Amino acid sequence: MWCRAISSCCRAVPGSTRPSSARGASTAPAGGLLTQLDATLRELGTDHLDVWQVATWDPQTPVDEVAATLDYAVTSGRVRYVGVRGYLGWQLATAATAATRGARLVSTQVEYSLLARGVEEELIPAATYHGAGVFAAVPLAGGVLTGKYRGGVPVDSRGADEVHAEEVRHYLTESAVRVVDAVVTAADGLGTSPLAVALAWVRDRPGVASTLVGARDLAQLTGVLVAEELELPPGYRGRTRRCERLNPVLPRGNPRSHILGKLGYPAL
Repeated sequence: MWCRAISSCCRAVPGSTRPSSARGASTAPAGGLLTQLDATLRELGTDHLDVWQVATWDPQTPVDEVAATLDYAVTSGRVRYVGVRGYLGWQLATAATAATRGARLVSTQVEYSLLARGVEEELIPAATYHGAGVFAAVPLAGGVLTGKYRGGVPVDSRGADEVHAEEVRHYLTESAVRVVDAVVTAADGLGTSPLAVALAWVRDRPGVASTLVGARDLAQLTGVLVAEELELPPGYRGRTRRCERLNPVLPRGNPRSHILGKLGYPAL
């Protein structure tokens, strides 16, 4: 089934209001969310979304108002299910608790890969406890886990693009090199691609509902589809566990990342 999943930022729109929820409240930030949602529906030419995710925690917007807006979006038929994107563990837990009186949060989207595993510490346990599935974004670490940067930066890659070069460069650490080497070795043994191994690893992680991959062409899409059929044998799961120990990387923005950097771990 095709799933239309859209994220909206929670930001105030001056002078806007939302329709009354079950509690009769009306605020500008909530109205801004619904305004964005309605614009998205018109742009896509559809009357509803399967999943609507609120992106970015906004401390100036009461969490109860966000929860009421998500509930209204569901009860009004605009969306089927709701979730969040880019939340920390405590933020997800707070939002999920507020949402128990209305539409329940079913998903959370976050960067997760063999090179970005900090979400295992707090976010994934929080998601599991509250029954939210994890959409693993950037599962190939900007393409680094495919092994294509082992010999340098290909001229046709994202790493050579001025817009995305910095995003790729922060993954090219000494510990990441060891992880990529281990992934390539596992792929050689299985007769498949490093891309397939990296995607299969994150796909099979506890709490992960799906991975989000943007294929640029048919060849990349074919590689992604191959990964869906790949089952990592027990022996190779052991090899990927060694990869995990090599690189306890925290995601961008985690306040503890600078501390791990001082301890010799990659700090984002």
